[in-house]
Amino acid sequence: MVEQEFASRIAIVAGGSLGIGKAAARRLAEGGASVVICGRREESVKATVAELQGLELTVEGIPADISRAADAEKVVAFTVERFGGVDVLVNSVGIQRYGTVVDTEEATWDEVFDTNVKGMYLMAHFAIPEMQKRGGGVIVNVSSVQAFASQKSVAAYTASKGAINALTRAMALDHAGENIRVVAVCPGSVDTPMLRYAADIWKGDQTSDDMVETWGKMHPIGRVGTPEDVAELIAFLASDRASFITGGEYKVDGGLLAAIAVVLPE
Repeated sequence: MVEQEFASRIAIVAGGSLGIGKAAARRLAEGGASVVICGRREESVKATVAELQGLELTVEGIPADISRAADAEKVVAFTVERFGGVDVLVNSVGIQRYGTVVDTEEATWDEVFDTNVKGMYLMAHFAIPEMQKRGGGVIVNVSSVQAFASQKSVAAYTASKGAINALTRAMALDHAGENIRVVAVCPGSVDTPMLRYAADIWKGDQTSDDMVETWGKMHPIGRVGTPEDVAELIAFLASDRASFITGGEYKVDGGLLAAIAVVLPE
């Protein structure tokens, strides 16, 4: 049994129907929080809500595209109406698109930034006033190790993740005096639908499982992460145990960024 450290807390997990967001929603709810999840795909939202309610967790859901102001406002309003306020916001919405700045079309660039960055701004825009009413809160933005170092051909994605970290710092400074903490978590490769999407693109003659295993071997720990690995860090940062932490960027990457490409001969 997870300690009920989030009892009486109200949380929104944007992107809470899949991957890291789903694991975070479950972890917060297991800790006693009342949780609202949102996602673009209504069927995924309904399925996750049913699954978590089946575990006797207090979870509700609403379909929404948080890159649109009306939808982001709707999610916050639904949460306030259903549970009475907002204490925790986890922004775990993100998409991956491949391309250099030359071959990335403007529409694709805008799609990535609207989803990965604008959506976080909009959710905070509407959630922070509700946190102010309750005397404070916590926002956890899910970023990536690619905010610090990049692969080739991910110009829009890696730029968006750098923007998330910069936005996190700005929000942390602006709202520290209101007892609102803002932090970013930066995962390495994590076994989510997004990673499987990438594996299908790049697997060649391998299977997707083979591709994921290959990527896992690039991490010093020897595997890719699980959504639950990241959810544990999110839960810690959202808890009172992290009350002196704001504005930071926290890697959960299996040691990936501790390494350099140069390898000494055996």
